[in-house]
Amino acid sequence: MTLAFLNDEYLPLDQARISPMDRGFLFGDGIYEVIPTQNGKAIGLSAHLQRMSRGLNDIEIPNPMQKKQWESVIQTLVTHNATEFESSSIGVYLHVSRGTAAQRNHAYNDKMVPTVFCYAFEMAAPPVPDRTAVKGLHVALGRDLRWQRCHIKSTSLLGNVLHYQQGVTQGKQETILLNQHDEVTEAASCNVFAVIDGQIVTPALDHQLLPGITRQLVIQSLREEGTIVRERAITKNALLQADEVWLSSSSKEITPVLSIDGRPVGEGCPGPVWEESLRKFNKHKFTF
Repeated sequence: MTLAFLNDEYLPLDQARISPMDRGFLFGDGIYEVIPTQNGKAIGLSAHLQRMSRGLNDIEIPNPMQKKQWESVIQTLVTHNATEFESSSIGVYLHVSRGTAAQRNHAYNDKMVPTVFCYAFEMAAPPVPDRTAVKGLHVALGRDLRWQRCHIKSTSLLGNVLHYQQGVTQGKQETILLNQHDEVTEAASCNVFAVIDGQIVTPALDHQLLPGITRQLVIQSLREEGTIVRERAITKNALLQADEVWLSSSSKEITPVLSIDGRPVGEGCPGPVWEESLRKFNKHKFTF
């Protein structure tokens, strides 16, 4: 039975309960993280916890635990649940909401006790750096209609959900989003990389996109190997003419995009720069 953590208590996942008056339920008032682990070892753990702490600070929720406490919960969930899953790739979901109030009210105060919920789940095996074996993605394009603080990993994900569903409805696996200037922001649940004129590029961080931890680890890994990654604007036209396009996230690591709105990316198959970049990422992903 899958073990979860709720407000200082370990319990079976199907027994975890929160109040309907919890602001996470009523308003999506909270912050979350998804931390990938492989063979019991977390990827980017410190970076994930730092981003969560920044997000909590940005929306004025006190961090309910110290780093060592978070690490203990994560390790306990991974260790206990390892026998429940067939895969050695396990994700841990961390969720902190502002807490519960007696009445529903848009305003909040500093007397609320945050709700903490964590659970482990089985993740798909990471992609292998082999162009003949990887399963690439077919994605859609869409206008970014979300709020203007996308750098915060808020639990208020309705905008992302609707954009993701936009792609699913079209038979795609994701949706790459464009701002009002026809520049790429990110995908509904991933960051975006492209190979343009022989250079690896990705949109620069600002309020329009989430500072993805896998994005960060990819850039660090490549630069560690002497590969240049440029953080700059990617226009719609440049994206559609790119030699390669990749999506990055905790669950996808780096996965190649094969088509955008039905148009093949490059030759319509995973490219050599992706293959070599994934090898470099795999070499360093546990070291940062």
